[in-house]
Amino acid sequence: MKQKPERTPYALKSEELNHEIQKLIAKAGQTPDVDLLTQMITTVLKLQDEKVDRGDLKMLNTTLKELRWAFRVYRPYRSVRKVSIFGSARTPKHQSSYQAAKQFGKLMAKSSWMVITGGASGIMHAGNEGAGPESSFGANIVLPFEQAANPVIASDRKLINFKYFFTRKLIFVKESDAICLFPGGFGTLDEGFEALTLIQTGKMMPRPIVLVETGPGSYWRTWLVFVKRSLLREKMIDEADMNLFQIAKNPQQACEIILDFYKIYHSMRFVGENLVIRLQKKLSPKAVEELNLDFKDIIVKGKIQPSKTLAAEATEPEISHLPRLVMKFDRRSYGRLKQMIDVINDEGE
Repeated sequence: MKQKPERTPYALKSEELNHEIQKLIAKAGQTPDVDLLTQMITTVLKLQDEKVDRGDLKMLNTTLKELRWAFRVYRPYRSVRKVSIFGSARTPKHQSSYQAAKQFGKLMAKSSWMVITGGASGIMHAGNEGAGPESSFGANIVLPFEQAANPVIASDRKLINFKYFFTRKLIFVKESDAICLFPGGFGTLDEGFEALTLIQTGKMMPRPIVLVETGPGSYWRTWLVFVKRSLLREKMIDEADMNLFQIAKNPQQACEIILDFYKIYHSMRFVGENLVIRLQKKLSPKAVEELNLDFKDIIVKGKIQPSKTLAAEATEPEISHLPRLVMKFDRRSYGRLKQMIDVINDEGE
């Protein structure tokens, strides 16, 4: 049997510099992440060898600094559920969508959630105003217009000013457990479609994506007509992808949809070829068997099985007590997976 060639280690050509990197990391203090830090420093020095343009170096430098600061700001709140709120920066306070976003922020804060907004005016101001500064984050984008921080979050340490949209959008999805959209312009639709794309392709684990219709308007109902006629009917998306989002009639319903999603379901992650689904409570054998019957189309091998904490999950001791379901998921049917989570949550009815 032909042996596979050994992988070339990710390192510099200079053994002297590789040794200096190791010494530098050791001098900075003990860490279990030596491998990753070594690769990061190696990458930086490779950029010098490759004569990367100064403009590209500035982009990478700013990106790394923005993400480092964002991780630092969010770290103390990692155990708190959060919802990202999107909507127009141009919505005046008297409009129904502003008042709905304010009410939604208030309801989520009362439910012990925090909100993440773009930190600026309009719907963003409304979400922060409803939740209050203690339950708010702001992820502001630096623009020559529209994006001055709103007074609720302006002087708060949980406001982060981003230069790049892509780092800002990464934080919106990385740090949130749900996404709620109110009527808005290009930016709102961009954020909504990106969230749907990330879940559809498995780049982000399933979570509630709620579109809130407000007042007498038909913003999201009109959007839904487009999705059905131009995407679904033309087979640009699957029927199951329609499970990835829900339209709410009002802020109360939006809040209920989000809270219900985490009624029994807690979280999930991949461990090798297994998908591990963590639950708030153990399902009955009958409920597990019904899942196997109803969702066998998304299982590539074996069955959905109850499980204890896997060894690879040892880095998450705070949730080690939660019961699990383990399955070999096909890694493509995320609309059906979201549907399965909804069925699991129905066990709490």
